[in-house]
Amino acid sequence: MASALFAAGLSQPVLAQQATQPTVFELGTVVVIGTREQAGSLDTDQVASVIDATTIRKDNRENVGDALNLLSGVTLSTNSRNEKTIAVRGFDARQVPLYIDGIPVYVPYDGYVDFARFSTADLASIQVAKGFSSMAYGANTLGGAINLVSRRPSRALEADARIGWASGTEKLASVNLGSRQGIWYVQTGYSYNQSDSFPLSSDFQPTSNQAAGSRNNAYRRDSKLSLKLGLLPVAGDEYALSYYQQHGVKGQPPSTDPSVARYWQWPYWDKESLYFISRTALGQFETLKLRAYHDNYGNEVDSYTNAAYTTLKPAGSGSVGSGRSIYSDWTSGAGLELESHRLAGQTIRVSAHSKRDRHEERDATASLLAIYKDELRSYAIEDSIVLNSATTLSLGAAVNQLKPLNVFSAGNPYSIPDAKTAHDRQAGLFYDLAAGQRLYATLAHKSRLPTLKDRYSQRLGSYIENPALQPESATHTELGYRVQGDATTHWQAAIFNSDISNKIQSVANVVGNKAQMQNLGRVRISGLELEGEHQCNSVLSLGGSYTYLDLKNRSNPTTRMTDVPQQKLLLKAALQVGADTELTAFAEHNSNRWASNTVQLASFTTMNLKASYHPKAHISLESGVNNVADRNYALADGFPAAGRQWFAQLAYQY
Repeated sequence: MASALFAAGLSQPVLAQQATQPTVFELGTVVVIGTREQAGSLDTDQVASVIDATTIRKDNRENVGDALNLLSGVTLSTNSRNEKTIAVRGFDARQVPLYIDGIPVYVPYDGYVDFARFSTADLASIQVAKGFSSMAYGANTLGGAINLVSRRPSRALEADARIGWASGTEKLASVNLGSRQGIWYVQTGYSYNQSDSFPLSSDFQPTSNQAAGSRNNAYRRDSKLSLKLGLLPVAGDEYALSYYQQHGVKGQPPSTDPSVARYWQWPYWDKESLYFISRTALGQFETLKLRAYHDNYGNEVDSYTNAAYTTLKPAGSGSVGSGRSIYSDWTSGAGLELESHRLAGQTIRVSAHSKRDRHEERDATASLLAIYKDELRSYAIEDSIVLNSATTLSLGAAVNQLKPLNVFSAGNPYSIPDAKTAHDRQAGLFYDLAAGQRLYATLAHKSRLPTLKDRYSQRLGSYIENPALQPESATHTELGYRVQGDATTHWQAAIFNSDISNKIQSVANVVGNKAQMQNLGRVRISGLELEGEHQCNSVLSLGGSYTYLDLKNRSNPTTRMTDVPQQKLLLKAALQVGADTELTAFAEHNSNRWASNTVQLASFTTMNLKASYHPKAHISLESGVNNVADRNYALADGFPAAGRQWFAQLAYQY
């Protein structure tokens, strides 16, 4: 469950046979090179990680944020709006954008994503690329990319359903149905998750605006509907039309510090999407892929005077202006990819992307406050060259251009700024030492163009706009080694370094006490990742990962890098008891992290336990407890995490 975190992430041979891994929608995958070992897997030359649906299901990762936390290099945090955010090797969600089947889905205005709003119930897998990522993603992959890959049925009937409960009156339900009928298929899914609150640790110290027990204003309701229709007219060709509808309602728990508490509620957080993806063979050597999409985003946040949530707060600290801030955004775009195998030993891909983003903002009286509109274009080429039977060289380059189309802000006479251009390039060398062993080295220079909010937001009068902001850039180097033994063993190690320049950051007191976003930052991020998994025998599996990050603010060493712990350790175990029962355990440790220049959050260690019982081949019953020791900890200052939580689930899969 979203608040019921549990992770095992291990191969579990007997019980795994009772669950079928959903077939990956191959058109939705994005890799550096087109050839794949098997449908839905990452290409052997792709430096990235995959979380499949089986792992997501076994580990009870009900939202994308919790699923991503299974990976080394990824850390969870909470922002000032109490949204679940992630960092990939220290890069935030604006710098590592989110995609669904290769289509960008981050919010157009600010580039952020609340990962708790995205359910995993209908996913086949999640791809995560760090630093070195395919140019086919398009612009703004400064630190990598996250791709949610949907399902595609392979049998006449596929179905699964789940219901569950957890502490805090949390309830969830989901159902997925799919059918392949000759040259066409259909896939649909629905999920619903609700909670009134979550329990705080018994060690939490109450404040004047947060008593012990349940967290204030922590309710949420999330639903998601997905529908996909596909056509496979001839071998190699595929055409798919997808529709998504998400609806969310949530309260924002106020900070436990009364002096900075904000009393906010979100009456709706909605997203509606229509996607078309196709692949057409153009003779023997070329393939053309098309992605076309339209997304509507709507949300409203209301600010109140106090915890009664009855009187809107139209002005002052903690207010959103008139008391209601209403956003209505949309994105429309398309991308073309032409891939060729005509030259011996080479795979060449040329891609072009174009998207338009529009942001509209209104207040409590429905008065129009702002309209911004941008056009983003990207052109790229990638080439995979087989140097010999053991060595492959991957090259890529791209040019990205951001062109403002419309700029309106009530009371602010703006002229349309000039277009901004950024260039990306990368190279990767992959050497197979032996079967199942790969050594690789990559070098990538990536960029991020400033968001609408970066350039224009005045943050309720406390900031000065800066339409002239320039792109951020980062140069990544990585050396890694991967071992894939038999089906029961794998491990990998990587060392990496990222130098960020022109980082967009806030500069205080530019005019009077007003701040401004400027290109001033130079940051260096270095680190180490270790990850492994081993099936010790027929009953015991062990696994884990370790991440070490060193973040240095080179432009201003006295200003700390926030929200990312220096170390993260995951340890996992699964014990099979008989043919129908398994016990699993998971421990996570995060070192100290800075929440601000003066506040450091303490390190924490949590442990989760779960028992699973399979009375029949297609039915599973699960029960467990998360944060067994009821540890009191926080991912953001003033926002304590959940204490001990019990949960139970019933699942069926056909």
